[in-house]
Amino acid sequence: MPARPGGPGTAPAPRPGGRTRAAGRRRQPRNRPRSRDAWTALPFLLPALVVFAYFSWGPIVRSVLMSFQRTNLTDPPRWVGFENFTNLFADPVLMTAVRNSLWFTLLALVIGFPVPLFMAVTMSTIRRFGGLYRVLVYLPVALPPVVAVLLWKWFYDPDAGLFNHVLGLVGLGPYPWLQSSTWAMPSLVLEATWAGAGSSVLIYLAALHSVPRELYEASELDGASILRRIWHVTLPQLRGVVLVMLLLQLIGTLQVFTQPFVMTDGGPNDATVTVLFLIYRYAFVDGDYGMASALSVLLAAVLGVLSAVYLRATRRWSS
Repeated sequence: MPARPGGPGTAPAPRPGGRTRAAGRRRQPRNRPRSRDAWTALPFLLPALVVFAYFSWGPIVRSVLMSFQRTNLTDPPRWVGFENFTNLFADPVLMTAVRNSLWFTLLALVIGFPVPLFMAVTMSTIRRFGGLYRVLVYLPVALPPVVAVLLWKWFYDPDAGLFNHVLGLVGLGPYPWLQSSTWAMPSLVLEATWAGAGSSVLIYLAALHSVPRELYEASELDGASILRRIWHVTLPQLRGVVLVMLLLQLIGTLQVFTQPFVMTDGGPNDATVTVLFLIYRYAFVDGDYGMASALSVLLAAVLGVLSAVYLRATRRWSS
């Protein structure tokens, strides 16, 4: 009995062009790794890799070795083991520097962290002269850091400074901004916020462009106010960027150096001595590069652990 069309004894109908269904399901050959091309490109990449390793990882390895040595970079180094770390923890200025760094970080989070986000949200709603505002916000970042710090040092001058002059017009002041142990650290934070806010504003503005406009339109139709739209739409959509920026600010503020070095030289009464400034003092004032390297290694370890814990704790929130 002849097989029915499409039955078990029927051969697969040919596809257009003469190919059968079975031939169409034939597995295509996988793209194999081009190991020969990779080995051919390696000699061209090798000089760049060597330069990168020498200037990036070389100082790190050298610093770790120097933390176990007593050296001034002129005499032959002497291996001392953990003596540098022992002397470091015995120095009372270390805890002062740690407290000052944490105080600077806390003030920067309270004062400096919300400011760029607020400015970015405000600028995203402006329709006219948006480019001009972006240029004005980013202008402090374009200034060399030392120039900006010296400019603000003149602003803080107790006699001829701009701030005391303006406050004197309304019957306030004069205030010893950088000469007071109470006002010195907030003054440094104010300058650091002004100098670094522009970069954060541009990052937030770029992230705001990715927020779907439909969410704002739906919330507006529901009668949500501007603050509610920011709280329930903008911030949840930016939480990944905000968490990354928060980590970068934590790492950056814990390594503050330019402001206390140029504006106050660590004073008054060590009120602005930070960890990085103490590393500078160990190395270039005392000439003890072993102690400076030991503190550098400790700072790098603390920042590494802090970053790992932070990323693990915020993994669920940022997704």
